[in-house]
Formats: sequence, C-alpha cells, structure tokens
Amino acid sequence: MTTHAYNAIIQKDGPWWIGWVEEVPGVNSQGATRDELLANLREALEEALEMNREDARKAAGESFEEIAIQL
Repeated sequence: MTTHAYNAIIQKDGPWWIGWVEEVPGVNSQGATRDELLANLREALEEALEMNREDARKAAGESFEEIAIQL
C-alpha cells in the first residue's frame, strides 16, 4: 500500500486538543495532549479508510479492477 499524506487542522480548546482531517469528512478526534490527538487522528483515519475500502469492494461485487489515482 502506498503512503499518503493528509492534512490535519488542530487547535487547543480549553484542556483538550481537537482536530479534523481535511480530506476525509467525519474524521476528527480529541486528546489530552497534542501528541495524543495526533495519534488518535491517525487511528481514526486508518479506520475510516479501511471502512471505505471495504464498502467500495462490496459495492463493486466480485469482479473489479483497482487503480491508483494520483493528483
């Protein structure tokens, strides 16, 4: 699998750090520290991408071609 870079918007909000991944709607998290937030965002992003892969493969059925698309 190819490594991709994603952008996170993060900010300190009171005692918490909160953040969102720009490119994937719904991927957001929080943490008590900046490092914890970033780890949580990575985990949330990995889970979202895996769920999206599974959904796409199920929708395509048994016969499909997988193509890498680069911007």
